[in-house]
Amino acid sequence: MLKVGITGQAGFIGTHLFNTLGLFPGKFTRIPFKDGFFNDNRALEEFVSQCEVIVHLAAMNRHNDPQVIYETNIALVNKLIAACEATNAVPHILFSSSTQEERDNLYGKSKKEGRELLGQWAERNKGKFTGFVMPNVFGPFGNPYYNSVIATFCHQLTHNEQPKIEVDSEINLIYVGELVNEIIGQIENRQSKTGEYSIIDIVQVQHTSQIKVSALLQKLTGYKENYFEKGIIPNLDDSFERNLFNTFLCYIDHETFFPFQLKLNTDERGTFIETVKLNSGGQVSFSTTLPGITRGNHFHTRKAERFAVIKGKARIEIRKIGSDKILSFELDGKEPSFVDMPVWFTHNITNIGGEELYTIFWINEHFIPNDADTFFEKV
Repeated sequence: MLKVGITGQAGFIGTHLFNTLGLFPGKFTRIPFKDGFFNDNRALEEFVSQCEVIVHLAAMNRHNDPQVIYETNIALVNKLIAACEATNAVPHILFSSSTQEERDNLYGKSKKEGRELLGQWAERNKGKFTGFVMPNVFGPFGNPYYNSVIATFCHQLTHNEQPKIEVDSEINLIYVGELVNEIIGQIENRQSKTGEYSIIDIVQVQHTSQIKVSALLQKLTGYKENYFEKGIIPNLDDSFERNLFNTFLCYIDHETFFPFQLKLNTDERGTFIETVKLNSGGQVSFSTTLPGITRGNHFHTRKAERFAVIKGKARIEIRKIGSDKILSFELDGKEPSFVDMPVWFTHNITNIGGEELYTIFWINEHFIPNDADTFFEKV
């Protein structure tokens, strides 16, 4: 198994990469990293000496003083190089740079010079180095006001704040899951190359979507008006729309937002309940569950799901992968309601009543044979 360490493991991209590598336990071993290692030479040296691959994601993106950003990022690269040379470690190092390399700012300068320093290290030590020049990255769990404008807008809209467009420019974007796949592909490709020479690659990561900031805000505002306030699912046929919606869902305060109360329409015939309003495809399913039985204990990396209880009593539990915090919701079919399962949240549903439980399920992506998206892990 390939031993992989990630500096910035707890960060936005680092969290997604760390969790995704964990889906392949027979292929990768994850070497734990803590940010404090950069202030502890011994800990950093022990870390690099264990790794066959290091993905260097640790960096400062924002600060009131751009000079602090520059000095911090260069210092992190130099500390990583010093630790490798002190231990004679020659891992394959992959480095996250940015398309801002060519811009006249100190952040871009720090990324370009950091990439060059690591390339020089590889040449001196006959090592492997891959420098990624990345577009803007978005996805679930990005930090608002720090990682991306999408994270900021999603947070503001779901917390009743008013977003503001600073510059209505066109932005090139890549979804974090797509980027992680690119990184893993480069790790696997380089492992087959060995020899008494350095291997230095610069990978220009291509954006997968492009949109103006005003159009982006319009889409996200539509999510709030239709989904957040009415429970209507947007059109998700386009992969960018699906990734954007999955991102939006993760900024909702699940503890206070769910269960979402459904409207009952009752007449002499009985009661009709609209559980899901679809503006695109997907899959709606129905199940019955015997008392005391639990279904689920798995998570998805692409599919968001909705569980709507229409008869009986249920307890739904969800937990974000990598977290110990469990959110628990009790639903009763006498007051029909639903809970949504975001991507990267393991979830289950238990019949806690004395009669059969009737549940409707919806997922936001069509079934594709042999395309794994469900991974089992207990809540």
